[in-house]
Amino acid sequence: MADSARDVVITGIGVVSPLGIGRSAFWSTISQGRSGVKKVELLPYVGTPGCVGGEVSDFNDSTAKKEHLRDLRKSLKVMCREIQLGVASAIQAMTDAGLAAGAVQPERIGVDFGANLMSSPPDVLIGAALKSLSDKSGETRFDYDMWGESGMSGMEPLWLLRYLPNMPGCHIGIALDARGPNNSITHDEASGGLVIAEAANIIRRDRADVMITGVTGTRLHPVKACQYTRWDVLADGPAESRVKPFDQNRSGEVVAEASCTLILEARAHAEARGAKILGTVLGCGASAVADRKGNADEATAVRLASLMAIRNAGLTSDDIGHVNASASGNPHRDQFEAAGIAQIFGERGSSIPVTALKSYMGSSGSGAGLCEIAASLLALQEGLVPKTLNFQTPDAANPLNVVHGEHLAVDNRTFLKTSVTRMGQASAVVISV
Repeated sequence: MADSARDVVITGIGVVSPLGIGRSAFWSTISQGRSGVKKVELLPYVGTPGCVGGEVSDFNDSTAKKEHLRDLRKSLKVMCREIQLGVASAIQAMTDAGLAAGAVQPERIGVDFGANLMSSPPDVLIGAALKSLSDKSGETRFDYDMWGESGMSGMEPLWLLRYLPNMPGCHIGIALDARGPNNSITHDEASGGLVIAEAANIIRRDRADVMITGVTGTRLHPVKACQYTRWDVLADGPAESRVKPFDQNRSGEVVAEASCTLILEARAHAEARGAKILGTVLGCGASAVADRKGNADEATAVRLASLMAIRNAGLTSDDIGHVNASASGNPHRDQFEAAGIAQIFGERGSSIPVTALKSYMGSSGSGAGLCEIAASLLALQEGLVPKTLNFQTPDAANPLNVVHGEHLAVDNRTFLKTSVTRMGQASAVVISV
């Protein structure tokens, strides 16, 4: 893709993650090769094996009010934890980009934010649920008619606003006076790549100069954890070594929470204000592949999305320096992504460096993709590809060159980020540093 004034560059990073809050803390933890997976402290009722997860333990009601969301204290009552994490990462990213209030026309700043469908904690619904019990049939059962008549009347009037997945974008737009395009994406792990694609296109079409582009998500939640046990295998074992992406002996995933925001900006706009450019978005792709029965084909989705991103970047697969994979330690799904990577790179499929950064943080759904991109961006500032934690035994069925043991020094600073959901929705982004 030829250079132009509307090239899309990355000028700021905000991270609220199990590895730390803020880009410095986040990168420090990764550079030291330390895991953020540990015994859960704030949300011990989630019910994962051994109560282990990727928790943002430094983010709580007190720190939110006094530090991370100090100027939005009155709004916190209508933000669930996922929304709070998202707003906090967005505010950080704008500060990191050096964009103070009033520095850009509000109409030229937009928001594109990804989130999962959000769930209310069960205890919030107990009172209303008890009012909806009926014994008309001789046994006590939940009565949907009573729920509509008396159960919902016991709910707080603003209850729903706490859990709508478009609310991160709403709160961010208000807090940062961003009056440009404002869109929300709810495609689980694929959300990160999709918000970048949409935001980049908005900038290229000259609809905005700056896009606050982020994701927030959690699976560290009692309802989500219950769903997850039905969908995927949850790993067991020592906390810090529990997540083993691509390893022959991987046993499952670990639930987590996270948010990350990247500031995307038109190159000419960034250069005019003397901003430090962290990377350039070269190309994006997306694909969804499933049969008529709904069975996903994750390998094909990853391949198609990635080839589209590489083609849109004006590159070939030989130009990619490393792959930042979505793998989470799932015994089944990791092999699908590995197969997709092999198909993309052909003879290079077993030699191109691959890193899987959920090994540090666990699986946070929508919140994962941009955190992983941020890790590669920050590592490549130092000419490194971050290593994958806990990788010891290559999978003979899907041989990949998984970066492990030590961070890998590289000259090629162009990478491909892949993300894929269990439903076969994939996104891919090519970024150069």
